[in-house]
Amino acid sequence: MTIAPDRLDGARGQAAWTDARLLYALEEVVEKELNRHLAIAKEWMPHEYVPWSDGRNFDGVLGGEPWAPEQSKVSDIGRIALVVNLLTEDNLPSYHHEIATLFGRDGAWGTWVHRWTAEEGRHGIVMRDYLLTSRAVDPVELERFRMAHMSEGFESDNGHSMLHSVAYVAFQELATRISHRNTGRHSGDPVCDRMLARIATDENLHMVFYRNLLGAAFELAPDRTMCAVRDVVTGFRMPGHGMPGFERSAARMALGGIYNLRIHHDDVLQPVLRYLKVLERGGLGPEGLAAQEELGAFLDGLDGQARRFDERQAAILARRRAAGRD
Repeated sequence: MTIAPDRLDGARGQAAWTDARLLYALEEVVEKELNRHLAIAKEWMPHEYVPWSDGRNFDGVLGGEPWAPEQSKVSDIGRIALVVNLLTEDNLPSYHHEIATLFGRDGAWGTWVHRWTAEEGRHGIVMRDYLLTSRAVDPVELERFRMAHMSEGFESDNGHSMLHSVAYVAFQELATRISHRNTGRHSGDPVCDRMLARIATDENLHMVFYRNLLGAAFELAPDRTMCAVRDVVTGFRMPGHGMPGFERSAARMALGGIYNLRIHHDDVLQPVLRYLKVLERGGLGPEGLAAQEELGAFLDGLDGQARRFDERQAAILARRRAAGRD
């Protein structure tokens, strides 16, 4: 049920919302978006996307064949991105804990939290089964990375605020979808491409859920939501930032066209911001207007950084082609 804010700003007559009251006020929207999601989402089976007939025993207790790089069907950049993407999915227990703590386990919010977790769980299952069955990556290194990454734990940059978390996942789900989709396209293996395209479809539906929820928050609390979007966009980091060797892997993924500044600006930030008309919104108070202006200035600067990256990327790739390494 939609409830009234706890007080009004006397100078402007705008609602001053607490996180708890926004949570309750958005319950009807969550229920509507949950029902829409359940009507659209299609059931799929992870095992159907795994080439089981390619599998064989590894060395170890079963005395199989050791892994070697030449056994992999995927490209070098595909292996790097697949490991990063899977390790990101592996932290699902921490993600579930965070959103269950922020959103609760009751009502429509709780139903969504559990449904989202169940759907995300399939992504890790199918990716790991594919990687091991097809011998796409070193299984020993993969398991050591998983242990190191999960042993460190995960704490979101936005765990302090329900509204910041909604804003973050509206962008992050789209970023994940694009990272998976581009990884598939650059993998060199049609089986991998098909699998990641299926995962990307789920991620897109998750993005739509959170994007629409963020739009409803703008209608209720425009100033506070604008500030949350400003904070999230200007400080955005992917959830895998704490994994071993992430910076080096991210740099190689950027150069390889999996995920970089240009993609982040053009294909992640801009589509969500345009859909919600964030930079065109009126009815803001001084705080919201200042956040909107900061956001616009940041995006201009990011576009300039992306342009410089594009130039460096083109120069590096040209040198590689000239040296016969591409």
